[in-house]
Amino acid sequence: MEWLVSVAPDPDACRWEWERNPRGIALLPAGRRWDVLIVPARLGHPALEVLRRLVDRPGPVLCDLGDERMGFFVPAGTAACWVGTGMRGAGGGTWIVVPYPGRITDGVRWLVLPDGSGTLTDPALLERAMHEAAGRLAGDGGGRRS
Repeated sequence: MEWLVSVAPDPDACRWEWERNPRGIALLPAGRRWDVLIVPARLGHPALEVLRRLVDRPGPVLCDLGDERMGFFVPAGTAACWVGTGMRGAGGGTWIVVPYPGRITDGVRWLVLPDGSGTLTDPALLERAMHEAAGRLAGDGGGRRS
């Protein structure tokens, strides 16, 4: 938790929000220690499966409860140079909704919890995983089932 709140303008207020707010969420600025690459979940889930095969532990990953979008935590600066159809980057000057680690809220949940050490997903590995996942989706008709 300390690793996450360290980017907050007021870490104590962030901790207070997480601990006392029934929603258990805080707005945190991206671009300081990490950026977040936001991808459609239909691509993100298979990409996360590939990542888990490639590394012992990927960086933190968020998902909205509607299972529409996923956010991969990557090194700061990545969002500025990432280009992809249907993808967005949250970097410097943007804020993201972050639930207390381990808590499920009515908006977002952790698929991969932060490990506290600052582990992030390597952008090159994420790109490789997304290419493999996109290839799989193309091979099965775009992920649609009959």
